[in-house]
Parts: sequence; structure tokens; C-alpha cells
Amino acid sequence: MIVIPAVDIKNGNCVRLMQGRASDETIYSDDPLSMALKWQSEGAERLHIIDLDGAFNGKMKNIRVILKIIKELDIPVQVGGGIRDYKTVKALIDNGVYRIIMGTSAIHNREFLKSVLKMWPERITVGIDSTSGRVAVEGWENVTAKTALVLAKEAEDMGVTEIIVTDIKKDGMLKGPNLELIKEITDSVKISVIASGGISCINDIKKLRELNIKNLTGVIIGKALYSNDIALSEAIKAAQIV
Repeated sequence: MIVIPAVDIKNGNCVRLMQGRASDETIYSDDPLSMALKWQSEGAERLHIIDLDGAFNGKMKNIRVILKIIKELDIPVQVGGGIRDYKTVKALIDNGVYRIIMGTSAIHNREFLKSVLKMWPERITVGIDSTSGRVAVEGWENVTAKTALVLAKEAEDMGVTEIIVTDIKKDGMLKGPNLELIKEITDSVKISVIASGGISCINDIKKLRELNIKNLTGVIIGKALYSNDIALSEAIKAAQIV
């Protein structure tokens, strides 16, 4: 299991939100590139970048700074937030993005998702963001009737090779991950699952690792790193110890 630091970008700043609320924002840096380089220098094997403006508005706003980060980093970078058309997907992949994270399109535009999966089957990740088990879209502002478990199975059936599972109620709260949701989904699919939301301490990482699930391949950490509740180097060690 690898540890993936998160760099969420809003209005050009590196921020963290609480439960995805745009109004509940903490700015940690006005230079997202410096944060990305920091996590790389501390041992990150992969980076998670979300364009929050894109997630809320449906069109990427911070693509220039994101592409600058891609150019400067040596590690793989996954990007999400407002990626809802073919042109944007192609531009990101052509500029070196390792994986494209698609959430809203996985619900509202299946034909688009199928088309990009056909072109780049190993470069598309579906982000499954849920609250009380139901999938939320459009920057988590709208909750659908579809459950996270059903979407995970549908994504696998469509040929998706990786999903990110986030419990919105846990995100940014530093109260631990939703272990039950992670286990339910990893038990139901064979594809790679990355856990996200709520990681608050090294013990949370150990709890995930101790689930001993082969297809739980990564964990995304955001606020706990920025608030210095977790040192990235220690998190990496905890995730790798068998």
C-alpha cells in the first residue's frame, strides 16, 4: 500500500476543505508547486491533485499550475476536478498526467467515460465519493441515488482498473477512515482500490494495512500532513510494514 499526498488547488492556492465544503477552507500555501515538491522530496511515490474550482464549476480552472507541477515532478501524478470533456483528458495525458480521475462523468456521462476508457484503459481512475453510502457529484454538492458499492461494481464491469473511495463525512475531519466502507468495496471488486478521507494518525494507516486486503493499493492523505499530525516518512513506513 502506497501513501499518496493530496494537493487540492482552489483559486491558485493549496487548500484543504472540511467535508468538501467550499465555504470551510484553510489555505496552506499560495504555491502548490512548492508543496508538491515537498512531498516528493519526503518520499512520496505518487501525488493526488484536485482542481477544486473545476470540481465545483465543471471546468478546470487551475490547469496551468497543474501542468507546471507535472513538468517539475518526477513521480506519477493523478489529477481530478472538472475533467468532463475529451479535449481536457487528452491535454492532461499528453502533458504527462499519470491517471485521470473521473467522478461526475462516471454518473452523468457514461458514454464519455467509455470513450476515454477505450483510448486510455490504464490511465482512467473513477473517484467514488459518498455520503451515507450514496454517491455525490459536482464537487460533492449533489447526492445521487446510486450507492458507492453499485458504482464500484459498474466501474469494474466497464473496464476501469482503479477506483478511489472517499467518505465525504470523514474528509478533512481527522477522525479516522471509514474502514467498513473500504472493506465492503474491496471485498466486492477485484480492481485496485485507493482509500481516502479521514486519515488522522499513523494508527489509522496501520488499521488499513491490517485489513490485509490485496487490492487495497493506496491511501490518500491530506489534512493530517498539512497540520503536521502525520509525518509523510512515518506514514510511508507504516503502510509498508508487513
